[in-house]
Amino acid sequence: MAVKTIKVDYLARVEGEGALKVIIRDGAVASAELRIFEPPRFFEAFLRGRAFVETPDIVARICGICPVAYQMSAVQAIENALGVDVGAPLRDLRRLMYCGEWIESHTLHVYMLHAPDFLGYEGAVEMARDHGDVVRRGLALKKAGNAIISLLGGREIHPINVRVGGFYRTPRRRELQPLAEELKWARDAALETVRWAARFDFPERERDYEFVALRHERDYPFYEGRIASTRGLDIAPDQFDAHFEETQVERSTALHARRKGGGAYLVGPLARYNLNFDRLSPLAKDAAREAGLGPVCANPYRSILVRAVEVLYACDEALRLIDAYEESEWPTVGTPPRAGVGFGATEAPRGLLYHRYQLAADGTIAEARIVPPTSQNQPSIEEDLRRFIGGWLDLPEEDLRHRCEQTVRNHDPCISCATHFLRLELEHGQ
Repeated sequence: MAVKTIKVDYLARVEGEGALKVIIRDGAVASAELRIFEPPRFFEAFLRGRAFVETPDIVARICGICPVAYQMSAVQAIENALGVDVGAPLRDLRRLMYCGEWIESHTLHVYMLHAPDFLGYEGAVEMARDHGDVVRRGLALKKAGNAIISLLGGREIHPINVRVGGFYRTPRRRELQPLAEELKWARDAALETVRWAARFDFPERERDYEFVALRHERDYPFYEGRIASTRGLDIAPDQFDAHFEETQVERSTALHARRKGGGAYLVGPLARYNLNFDRLSPLAKDAAREAGLGPVCANPYRSILVRAVEVLYACDEALRLIDAYEESEWPTVGTPPRAGVGFGATEAPRGLLYHRYQLAADGTIAEARIVPPTSQNQPSIEEDLRRFIGGWLDLPEEDLRHRCEQTVRNHDPCISCATHFLRLELEHGQ
């Protein structure tokens, strides 16, 4: 059989750069490799020797779309090392800020990065020419999430109001009321988003993933919980390293994470949904059922629909938190330095985010470890390609390339985060 090569220099509609190589032999996918070539950024090394109080501002720079996730995991881990409990009111404010990030990040992916795959457009700009009202709704919905981050974080990008021990400043109750009015509209828009996405034509593909996500005794997880899986894992964040490992592969500048003694696993919206459907608000549950989702969804092509449900939940939860908000006497609690090791795990929009810090007695960081969602999902993304693309090998090459790209975009990979996508090279041959 003649050798055939398809190349795409850069995969559009993901954050970062990488390459994909799929080899097909005898009418079957022989291998699929996600090659991340974006240079490492060494944030863990940057943190060593810095005072712990600097951490929230440094880690926020890891991602311009999900800075809150990095800040929340970092402050949680450092407070754990210091033996500090900020108390329920400040934790609720952090949860509210996380709602803002889920709304803006998920909405960006649903409307601008992923929907064009289902509607047959090259990108959001082309889609806007025929669906202007839809794109404007998406932009306004994203703006509502940004407004939460701006108020609580001091600005929309790389927030500056988060600190170990709480916040530099907490809002007055009256300051939250304009947010509530905007979020009431956003909740209606999010419900329409679920109904809109439910009309997409989804490929019927499923896999038996091991889903891994936080599980909280009461809440759908944002900021805290135990690490659970659909195969029986139930651990505290300080046990992460005993059950998960990262390895370097030659083709990638990002590490690959796997379960020790096991294999690939999946984090993100599908994982959260499958492990925590019972924790969704009644409105979000009803919307999911109306959209054709049951308590279990193992089809990654429907992840866009699950993300839309999570946007709806985040709007609903933000309104609940605003309604219940009580002003704190102090915006922060004391954080005297001490030697120790601390662990934190929160749910970034793209999935579980783990931080570990070792502090010296004077409060400087001796060691830092950050495990982002995309590095955890890389092996599962490759497995999706191996399992699913074989069913489309009779498609024209351009359509097959599109299916490869869509399969990667299902997981909204943040390549830049993973490198502390996608040039496609497809070979046909013996």
